[in-house]
Amino acid sequence: MLPRLLSTTRRLSTRALAAAPLKVANGAPPSNFFAAAAMALTAAAAATAIAETTSVTKCDSMEDFRLKALTPLDGRYGSRVADLGDYFSEYALIKYRVMVEVEYFIELCSLLPQLQGKAGIDAANLESLRDVYRNFNTKDALEVKAIEAVTNHDVKAVEYFLKKHFDALGMGEHKEFIHFALTSQDVNNVAQPLMMKDAITNVYLPAIKKLTAELKAAALQWDSQPMLARTHGQPATPTRMGKEIMVFVERLEAQVAVLEGISLGCKMGGATGNCAAHSVAFPDIDWEEKLTKLTGRLGLVRPKYTTQIAHYDDVAEVCDCLSRVNTVLIDLCRDMWQYVALGYFTQTIKKNEVGSSAMPHKVNPIDFENGEGNFGVANALFGHLSAKLPISRLQRDLTDSTVLRNAGVPFGHSLIGIKSTSRGLGKMNLNAKALNKDLDANWAVVAEAVQTVLRREAYPQPYEALKELTRVPGGITESAIRDFVLGLKGISPSVRAELLAISPHNFTGKAFVKDHRTK
Repeated sequence: MLPRLLSTTRRLSTRALAAAPLKVANGAPPSNFFAAAAMALTAAAAATAIAETTSVTKCDSMEDFRLKALTPLDGRYGSRVADLGDYFSEYALIKYRVMVEVEYFIELCSLLPQLQGKAGIDAANLESLRDVYRNFNTKDALEVKAIEAVTNHDVKAVEYFLKKHFDALGMGEHKEFIHFALTSQDVNNVAQPLMMKDAITNVYLPAIKKLTAELKAAALQWDSQPMLARTHGQPATPTRMGKEIMVFVERLEAQVAVLEGISLGCKMGGATGNCAAHSVAFPDIDWEEKLTKLTGRLGLVRPKYTTQIAHYDDVAEVCDCLSRVNTVLIDLCRDMWQYVALGYFTQTIKKNEVGSSAMPHKVNPIDFENGEGNFGVANALFGHLSAKLPISRLQRDLTDSTVLRNAGVPFGHSLIGIKSTSRGLGKMNLNAKALNKDLDANWAVVAEAVQTVLRREAYPQPYEALKELTRVPGGITESAIRDFVLGLKGISPSVRAELLAISPHNFTGKAFVKDHRTK
C-alpha cells in the first residue's frame, strides 16, 4: 500500500504544484508552496491519480499489491518481514531524517546566542518539536514526498516540511536554523546508521536469539541420543545428536556477541567534514566537541576525520558479521537436510499440505531449503555492501546512496531464513530407531576406542591390528569385534572386560550439552 501511495503522491504533487506559480529560491519555499503541496494530497486528487495508474502499478488492496510486487520481500514474504519496514523503508528514512534535523536544532539551542532566551524556544516547544518525529506517520511522509516532487531533493524536502511545523509552533523566526551549516550527508549518515542500529536491536537480535534458544532446547532434548558421525561422508567415531546441534549454538552465540560489540559510526561535519561552515559562522564554538556530543547522545560514534560522507567501515563490519551468521545457518540447514535424508528425523505432517505435485508420498524439508536459499541471497548482498560502501571517489561520489537504500534487503532475506529455519526445526521428530540401526550396522567405528585402550596398555602395534581387522569388504560385525577382543594375548581380565563393554552406542565421549545447561 505504501509504495503505491508514494508513487501516486509523486505524480499527483507534480500536477498540482505545476498549476501554481512556484519558485523556490535562497533555500526558502514561497508562501503558496505548502498549500500547493497539501492540495496534492487531497483524497479526490488521489482517487484520480490512482485511476490513471497503469495495470501494473494499480493496486486495490494489500493483497493486490503483494501479487504485483517486484520483489518477494514485498510480495510473497511481505508478512514475514513487515517489522523491518519501520527501519528500512522510504517512510523510515524520512522519519529518521526528521528526527536528526530536530535533535540537531535542539542542540543548537544550547549553543547559539541567536536561539537562547528567544520567543518560542522553551522546553515545552522543544518537546512539541520532538513530537513531530515521535508522532510521524505515513500522511507526514506523503507530505514530504509531495514537497520532494518539486524540490527534486529528498533532504531539502524534510527541511521545508519542518519549517511548516516551526510556523505552527510559533517558532517561525528561527526556522533558518533548521539544517544550519549541514550538508545532506550529515543528516543521512546519522539517520541511516540509527535505522540499522534500531533494526538490529528491535528485530534482528530477537529473531536470531529466539532461534538460538530453540536450537539449545533441541540439543538438550536430543543430548542422550547417540549418532553415527560421518567425516568425508564415511562412518566415523559416534557422537551425540544434541552435541552436534550445540556446535551451531556456540557458533551463533559467538557471532551475536561480535555483532553486539560493533559500534556504529556516523558523519556530521559539513560539506567536506571540516565543520567549515559551522566555524566560519561561529568560530568560538568547539564544533568537533559539540557534534560528537550530539551524535553520542543519539547512540552513535562520530569519527573525527571524514570526507563529505561516512567511511562506512563499521557498516561493512556489520554486514560481514551478519554474513558469517548466515553462513553458520546455511551449514545448519544443510546438515538438518541431510539428517532428514538419512531418516534420522521425521517431519510433522500437516494433513492438507502437498509435498509434490506428482508424488503424493513426498514430505520435503522445504523450510531448511528455503532458509539456505534466503541466507545465500542475503550474503550476496551483504558482500556487495561490505565491499562497495567504504569506497568513494575523492571527497564523495553518489554511489553509496543507491546502494545503501538496499541495506534492508539482505536483512529481509536473513530474517526470512531465520524464520524458515525455526519453522523447520519445529517440525523435527527424532527417529531413534533409524539412528540406532545405523550404529548397529557400523561396529567398525569402535576400532578407535579399542586401539586407544590397547595403546594405553602398551600392547604391540594395536593400530595396525585393528586396521587389518576392520578394512575388509562387507564391514565388521559386533561378533567380529568381540572375537578379536577375546583373542587378544597378554591383557588383564579387567582390560578385556573394559574393551568388551565398548559399543557404537556408548563410544560418544562426554555429554557436553548438559554441562552447558548449567552455565
